[in-house]
Amino acid sequence: MASTEARDDVAKTASKTDDLAGLEAGLDALDAVQIRRTPVRQVLVQKVLPPLVAVALVLVVWQVLVWAKVTEDYKLPPPGAVWDSVSAMWLQGTLLEVVWTSVSRGLLGFLLALAIGTPLGLLVARVRFIRAAIGPILSGLQSLPSVAWVPPAVIWLGLNDSMMYTVILLGAVPSIANGLVSGVDQVPPLFLRAGRTMGATGLRGTWHVVMPAALPGYLAGLKQGWAFSWRSLMAAEIIASSPELGLGLGQLLENGRNNFDMPGVFLAILLILIVGIAIDLLIFSPLERAVLRGRGLLVKS
Repeated sequence: MASTEARDDVAKTASKTDDLAGLEAGLDALDAVQIRRTPVRQVLVQKVLPPLVAVALVLVVWQVLVWAKVTEDYKLPPPGAVWDSVSAMWLQGTLLEVVWTSVSRGLLGFLLALAIGTPLGLLVARVRFIRAAIGPILSGLQSLPSVAWVPPAVIWLGLNDSMMYTVILLGAVPSIANGLVSGVDQVPPLFLRAGRTMGATGLRGTWHVVMPAALPGYLAGLKQGWAFSWRSLMAAEIIASSPELGLGLGQLLENGRNNFDMPGVFLAILLILIVGIAIDLLIFSPLERAVLRGRGLLVKS
């Protein structure tokens, strides 16, 4: 009888040991996620080919509409006429200069907005009085069209680069601050308590706990802030065009309208679109993938 009970105890112990071993093996398998490089061919097929096909379809539809004479040629120029405008600006050496004028303004304005919007967002998120005081104002400013700031900025500062940067800041800072506020609001309270337990309080807690945990919402605010920066800059360049400001993409668009040059208008629109897509692909998409990969949400690279 005693030997039977002993064998039963041994069997139960072995069964528990096997269960624990299986559980540990399962956890190890979850931790050991294999990160592999996606083959170049697969990247080309999945990420490069679809946008190229979409662009080709747009060009085909565009050319078909021109052939079908849906409207006058001066309203809808053929793609070849737009290409001729590109070639003419390239041969004159002005194409890259025009693009760089706007891109440099947009990036510098965005960096200034980042330097102002980040601490402002932290103050609004962490200090109740400041949140109650200016939180609704930030939300209202975010919904205000950027073009509304151009006339007062011209009156205040004149036709110069300071006016351009002011319009960019007024358009982008609320988006960056609100994005950070949203990210901080989504930080689990357990993270904050754990940080305080380990001595991460004040600025140290903000840097080591709050900011990393709020990074997804903050990054979304940065993307929206760049979009508002670029849109604000284009509105300022279109309305406040002046020889002293140089020729940017917004001025190029307005010059095409004034000269009834529809190929030039389409060229400016396409360049504005291309710059916006390029900034997203070169800056924000890699940042977003890095954040997702750091949180185990992206296993392929």
